[in-house]
Amino acid sequence: MNTFRSLLQSDTILVFDGAMGTLLQKRGLPPGSSPEAFGLARPDIIEDIHRQYIDAGSMVVTANTFGGTRFKLPADIDPTALNRAMAETAKKAVAGRALVAGSIGPTGHFVKPLGDVTMRELVAAFKEQITGLVQGGADLLVAETHFDLAELKAVILAAREVCDLPIVTCMTFEEGASLTGTPPRTYLDTMQNLGVDMIGINCGMGPQGMMPLVREWLEAIEIPFFVKPNAGIPKLVDGQTVFDLGPEEFAEQTEAFVDLGAKALSGCCGTSPEHIGALAKRLAKRNWTPPTADTPVWLSATSRFASAHLGFGCKSVLIGERINPTGKKVLTEELQQGRFTEALRLAKEQVELGAGILDVNAGAAMADEVSLLPGLSLELMSRFHTPLCFDSNNKDAIIEALWTYPASALVNSISGEPGRMETLGPVCKQHGAPFVLLPLIGRKLPESTKERLDIIEKLLVQAEALGIPKRLILVDALALTVSSKPDAAVSCLETIRHCREVWKLPTVLGLSNISFGLPARELINAEFLTMCMAAGLSACIANPSSETLRRSAAVSEVLLGRDRQAESFIANYADWTPTSGSGASGTGSAKGTASSAKKADTIKQAVIKGDKDAIVPLVQAALENGVSAKSLLNEELIPGIMDVGEKYERKEYFLPQLLLSAEVMRSGFHIVKPLLGEDGDVEKKATVIMATVEGDIHDIGKNIVCLMLGNHGFDVIDLGKDVSAESIVDAAQQHGARLIGLSALMTTTMVRMKDTIDLLRQRGLDTKVMIGGAVITAAFCEAIEADGFATDAVSAVKTAERLTQLQ
Repeated sequence: MNTFRSLLQSDTILVFDGAMGTLLQKRGLPPGSSPEAFGLARPDIIEDIHRQYIDAGSMVVTANTFGGTRFKLPADIDPTALNRAMAETAKKAVAGRALVAGSIGPTGHFVKPLGDVTMRELVAAFKEQITGLVQGGADLLVAETHFDLAELKAVILAAREVCDLPIVTCMTFEEGASLTGTPPRTYLDTMQNLGVDMIGINCGMGPQGMMPLVREWLEAIEIPFFVKPNAGIPKLVDGQTVFDLGPEEFAEQTEAFVDLGAKALSGCCGTSPEHIGALAKRLAKRNWTPPTADTPVWLSATSRFASAHLGFGCKSVLIGERINPTGKKVLTEELQQGRFTEALRLAKEQVELGAGILDVNAGAAMADEVSLLPGLSLELMSRFHTPLCFDSNNKDAIIEALWTYPASALVNSISGEPGRMETLGPVCKQHGAPFVLLPLIGRKLPESTKERLDIIEKLLVQAEALGIPKRLILVDALALTVSSKPDAAVSCLETIRHCREVWKLPTVLGLSNISFGLPARELINAEFLTMCMAAGLSACIANPSSETLRRSAAVSEVLLGRDRQAESFIANYADWTPTSGSGASGTGSAKGTASSAKKADTIKQAVIKGDKDAIVPLVQAALENGVSAKSLLNEELIPGIMDVGEKYERKEYFLPQLLLSAEVMRSGFHIVKPLLGEDGDVEKKATVIMATVEGDIHDIGKNIVCLMLGNHGFDVIDLGKDVSAESIVDAAQQHGARLIGLSALMTTTMVRMKDTIDLLRQRGLDTKVMIGGAVITAAFCEAIEADGFATDAVSAVKTAERLTQLQ
C-alpha cells in the first residue's frame, strides 16, 4: 500500500471499514463491557473482523481504540499499552493489504468553560493514546464521532506533539449543528486552519441526512473530505436494534457523495462487511475529482459557533476595538482587580452593534496579563458566539489565551520585533490561529508604500521558512495619521491593492489612526473606510458605535456587489431619511442595533441573558423590597429558564447558553430556596430517577437533562451511568419516584431500556418511563412501550411535566 498522504494526492476513492461494536456483540462482548478491554483479551476476534472488512474491499481499517483514553478505559488498563496492542492487532490482520487508522473517540468531558477539564488536560490524555497507536504502527489517526470543537482541537494538538501521522477528523451533527452548537462550515474553517489532512462527518444519520451538511462545505473546502453515514435509521425488531438500509441501498445512497467530491467513504452504525463490500464494488470504477471552491476564503477566525471570513468576495468584517484599557479608567481598575464586568459590557455592546470579531486587550498597568487574557477569554466564550482576537505585546499572554480557545482565534499581531515571529508564528500554526502581520521593524514607522512592502515581504519569507501556511496571514496596511503625513492614506491604499493583487493576502487596519488630530474624525474615518474597501480591505479595527461608520460600510457592501439584492442594507435602512438618520426613531442608528446593549435589569432577563454578575444583586434587591421568595421563583426564575428552553428549541440558543442560563438560575435559586418554607404552599414536583442504561458509559446528555429538570423544580436522583434495570427500579421504589428517565447513546445498549420497563411491569409499578439519547426515535419508544421520549434537555422537561401530571 502507498502511504496515506500519497493516496490523498491520487485519484483513488478510499474505502474505510464499517461498524465494530455490533460485530463484537455478536462475538461475545458482554453488555456494559469495554470493547477495547474485550479486544485486549480476545485479539483473535478483532483480527478476524479486520480481515472481513479487508476482504470486503476496505483500503483502511480502524483499530479497536475508539474509547482508548484514560477517561473511558477501566482503571487497571494502561492507555498507551492498550492502544499499542490494538494497533498491532490491526497491523497483523492487514498484512500489508490495507492501512491502519488509529480511532480516537470523545472522552465524555467538556473543555472549560463548558466543562471541568482544561485543554491541556485533554491533550495529555490523548497523547497517551496516540503514543500507543504510533508504537503499534498506525498509519494515520482518525478522530471520529466528536461533537465538540474544543475536543477535536485537543486531539490535533496532542497528535502534533507526538508524531507526524496524517490526521482525519470526523464530527457528528444533528439538525444542522453539533451538540455544542458548531455548524458544519465553522467546523470546516477551524479544521482547515489547523491543517488536518482530511475532514469528515460520521454517525448520527444516514446518507441522505448528511447530504445537506456536506453541501455547506463546497464553496470553501480546500482539503479532501470523508463521509461515514449510518445504515439509515435504527428500529427495534424482535428486541434487536436494526437499521433500515440494506447493503445495496446503503451503497447506492452513499456513492452519491462521489459526485460532490468525496475522497473517502465508509459506514458507521449498522454497517457490516456486506455494506462495505457493496460500496467498494460500486466505487471500483469511480475516480476522485476534488471539489472546486466557488468563493475561496483566504482566512477565517472562528469561535465554537461561528466563523468570520476575511478575504476577497467576503463582506468586510468590523473588529470591535473597545475591550482595551487604554484611556478607560473603569476597565483598567477592574482588570487590576481581576474583574471583567466592564469588559463583558463592552463586548455585549459591540456584538449587538455588529462587530464580527472582538479585539481583546487585557494589558492594564500593574495587572497580570498572562492570567487575565485567558481568564477574560473564558468569560467571553461563555457568553458570546463572536470570534475573538487576542491583542497583546506579551507573547506569554497570547500563548496562554490560545490554550483556552476551542477554535481559531485571531492574534494581533506579529511584527518584525526580534524573536516575535520565531516564537508566535509556530504557536499560531499549532493552534490554527490566523494572525495580523504588522509591517514594523525597529522603532521607525514605514511611511512610504515601498518601505511597507519591503518589510511585509521579509516577514512573509520568514513565515514561509517556519512552515506557516499563507491562509493564516492577515496583513496590517498600517494606517498613519494624515494630519502629519499627507501621503499616509495613499500609501495605505497602495499597500492594500498590492497585497490583494500580487500576494493574494487579505488586509486589515486600525481605522481611527488616519484622522488623529483632525476635526470631524468620524467623517474622515467613514470616507477612508469606503476607499479602503474598494481597494480590497478585508477588515478594520474600529469602534462599532459609530453609526456613520456602519452606514458607510453597509453602502459600500451594496456598491461592491457583496450584499446581493441589497438584502442586509434594506433590512437595516428601509426607513432611513435624511432627517431621521436611520429607521423611524430618528436616533441615527440602524434598526435593532443600539438599544439592547444595556445590562439585564430584571431577574428574568438575567436568566435569559446568562448574566451572572446581575442575578445575585437583583434577587437580593427584590427580597429587600418585600417581594416574596415564591414570587421570585414562579414569576421570574422559572419563566426565565422556560424562555431559554424555547430559544434552545428554536436553535437561537445552543448548549453553552443553556448551561450558562442554568447556572444563573441556580445562583438565584440558591438565595431564595431557604426562604421558600415561609410561603408554606410552594408547589413540589415529582421525584425523577435518572440513569444511563446498563452497558452504556455515555452520560453528558443525561447530566444536562438532570440539570434542567432540577431547575424546573423536579427532585432528581441521578444514578449515574452503566446502571442495571434492577438498580433503577429499586431506586424508584425506595424514593417513590413517579418517573424514570433512561439515556442511551449507543445502538447496542438502547435495547437495555426495555429491561427496566419489563421489570416495572413485573413488580406491578405504574412509574412512568421517559427515554432519550442520540439513537432514540418515536418508533423505538413505541416499540418498547415507553411512556415518552425526548430529543434534548428542553423537550425532556416538557415530557416529564406531561407524564407526571397524568398520574
